[in-house]
Amino acid sequence: MESLEKMHFHDWMRKIGSALLYAVCSLLLMTINKSVLTSYGFPSYEVLGFAQMVTTVVVLSTTKAFIPALFPNPSPHVFRKVAPLSLIFAGNLFFGLGGTKMISLPMFTVLRRFSILFTMFAEYWFLRVIPSRSVQIAVYGMILGSVVAAAHDLSFTYTGYFFVLMNDVFTAANAICIKKILNSKELGEYGLMLYSSALMLIPSLVYTSGTGQLSKAMEFAKWTDWGFFLRFGISCIMGFVINYSVVLCTHYNSALTTTVIGALKNILTVYFGMYVGGDYIFDVWNFLGLNISVVASLLYSYVVFFESERKQTKAVRVCTGISAV
Repeated sequence: MESLEKMHFHDWMRKIGSALLYAVCSLLLMTINKSVLTSYGFPSYEVLGFAQMVTTVVVLSTTKAFIPALFPNPSPHVFRKVAPLSLIFAGNLFFGLGGTKMISLPMFTVLRRFSILFTMFAEYWFLRVIPSRSVQIAVYGMILGSVVAAAHDLSFTYTGYFFVLMNDVFTAANAICIKKILNSKELGEYGLMLYSSALMLIPSLVYTSGTGQLSKAMEFAKWTDWGFFLRFGISCIMGFVINYSVVLCTHYNSALTTTVIGALKNILTVYFGMYVGGDYIFDVWNFLGLNISVVASLLYSYVVFFESERKQTKAVRVCTGISAV
């Protein structure tokens, strides 16, 4: 009994710890990216995404040189396995950074709630996971708040909204794909991150060079500004850290939980983002929609936490022969 309870506690700590790591990293990265792209006016979110991928590959390749058993060596089989995830990862990064640049942080965060809805549908379709009615009500509440806020967004742009919604689609696909690959226990978290990033390096370099984005970035006038340079460097490092935290959170939790944790940390971003970037325009109905989405996010947290606790308690009782009342 004591041993089972101890295992339950450690498992609970891993779930909570990985979720908190992802939430904190995601909040920091979103704020830093907004500062780099909007406050400092860096001309290319594509180049910023490319720099984040390069950082991931360099860090993990260097680590593997010292710890060879960290993940499998490259092979045609490995690359075939991660190829779909690489495309999804690139799409997620491209549309996410683009959306961050084009619309205000508060609206970006509430529109990201649609990724939860998409993930919920995808989990049912591909993993046969059916969320409880309470979870569904909380998710639909987030969506209602997002719709109300979007209907009264005075800074609305078609391109910005399209980018964020596409980011939601790729986020849902990313969570499901990671969960399926990790379930096979073949690549591990680090191998998954390295090879999915490495596969997209050359296509990303060709794209940024061919479209002139790389040249514009290199000619950017603020490279000598230490404030900008520091934020750009932190963004590159946090791009690696956020990928690790996503994989870790998905490994210890469900794909839906990872997606919702990403939205929950946006509770702070919604209010903080009104002062970051300088592109949020206040409207009463828009503000009301933001708050509806925030309240629904809190409700989801409450529901998922206590549902998880009930399942774990029931499992311990069954294993120890104690009848669950």
